[in-house]
Amino acid sequence: MRGALQEITGLARYAVGLPRMLRRPITSEEARARVAEQQRTRDDAFLTCLRRTVYEFPRSPYLALLRWAGVELGDATALAREHGLEGALERLHDAGVYVQLEEFKCRRPIERPGLTLEPRLEDFDGPLVGPAYGTRTGGSSGRPRRVVIDLRQREQQALYHRLFIDAFGLAGRPVASWRAAPPGNAGLGGVIGFAKAGATPERWFSQSRPGLRRGMVKDWAFVTSSVLGGRLAGARVPFPEYVPVSDATPVAAWLAEKVRAGTPGLLNTTPSSAVRACQAAERAGLDISGSVVRIGGEPHTPGKAAVYERNGVTAISSYTMSEVGRIGVACAERRALDDVHLTTNALGVIQRPRAVAGGGSVDALLFTSLRLHAPKVLLNFESDDFATLERRECGCLLGELGLTTHVHDIRSHEKLTSEGMTFLGSEVITLVDEVLPARFGGQPTDYQLVEQEVDGLPRVTVVVSPAVGPIDEGGVLEAVLGALAAGPGYKAMMAEVWKDGRTVRVERREPLATGAGKILPLYAGTALR
Repeated sequence: MRGALQEITGLARYAVGLPRMLRRPITSEEARARVAEQQRTRDDAFLTCLRRTVYEFPRSPYLALLRWAGVELGDATALAREHGLEGALERLHDAGVYVQLEEFKCRRPIERPGLTLEPRLEDFDGPLVGPAYGTRTGGSSGRPRRVVIDLRQREQQALYHRLFIDAFGLAGRPVASWRAAPPGNAGLGGVIGFAKAGATPERWFSQSRPGLRRGMVKDWAFVTSSVLGGRLAGARVPFPEYVPVSDATPVAAWLAEKVRAGTPGLLNTTPSSAVRACQAAERAGLDISGSVVRIGGEPHTPGKAAVYERNGVTAISSYTMSEVGRIGVACAERRALDDVHLTTNALGVIQRPRAVAGGGSVDALLFTSLRLHAPKVLLNFESDDFATLERRECGCLLGELGLTTHVHDIRSHEKLTSEGMTFLGSEVITLVDEVLPARFGGQPTDYQLVEQEVDGLPRVTVVVSPAVGPIDEGGVLEAVLGALAAGPGYKAMMAEVWKDGRTVRVERREPLATGAGKILPLYAGTALR
């Protein structure tokens, strides 16, 4: 009863607070001033966050790590004053103060010599966040998952929407979104972010099926309160309309309509969905040239870029993660397809070598939150992403505000990221090591998931060794999607998008081996044409 009352109260607070937030869109001048000031004071912001959200929060897993490493607040302050923010973070990491993605998701304990921690998911929540809306859903690990939406964080994210529009001269463009509705985070976050930036989307196409469905009543209540709250504020926030990835024609038609009207549109979507929209336009003979797509959620590759270019579409990358928020805003003077400015006004970012399965290492990215009201507290959070990082003056708007740290060629080393949907390495290992051998026979080394790109679209191939013998390939696909969908609603939503897009296929051959002869559960393949 108490939990239900908290959920109702949280939703009511959100419904009341959202119109108030959206009533005054962020101006270009305000966005620039706030980001520049946050960048100037980031070292002090780090120490404030460390004190308020870690040292004053007894349940914090980071507090246990810091004390295990013998680092008190005064020591951390001295490190930051002497070596700067990133220098302090590097030294803390080398002392064992970091959290990897599987630890952060509570899929395995945090273990250091002489220390074992088994935190709860909510122990990573920001203790100063007043939950504008919160709920609890069962996690695939068997543990509950708490979702917190804070309007101050929404406003922070809207700063980047405004700067993106200004940096690329997109003011006045009609906007649409093709992003999944809740329980996915990106769709609603983007719609609200653009609305706060004064560019409310006209249409919200959703790759997942919205509405009052079993297990998603709370999600639909959240969507409804957001749409009605936006409209109360004078922003014509659209309801999501189902457009599966298998049929992008409505999205292509909207883009073509805006081209005919003389003001090509701006579409916020994933790279793969943007490719599908372009292909739908080609099949229907629609002109979408001059359109802009802001893409994120999976790699921006040369194969995808070729599809955009032949349709006259400009693709601009962004870098976001649900646990972190906006990580990177596109550079208007880019040196690579996915060249983005890191949002160092709100994040500390370092790189450290990380050994990967099969041998070798990558330069892993680690993030630290600098805003007091970030939904999740991050202190050297390793996301499983790696990239090329460089610091340079580029001359674009973001660089002028002090955001001079860039990353590009962003990839993941232990996650499946296709169609903007992400499944963790541990989920793949369970699937390959346990689920498939138990149902179809053979050994774990007889199965492998291979992530590739074919003509700009992602493909996840379930490789099954001929040694397994005759199998029902349809049954294999059913087992794979069923295993990935197990757990909370957002997992089922992601698996549904893969099913609609025919992202997964089965191939009978021997699994690929590394140079050392190892057969890995997940193999990142190369682009195929």
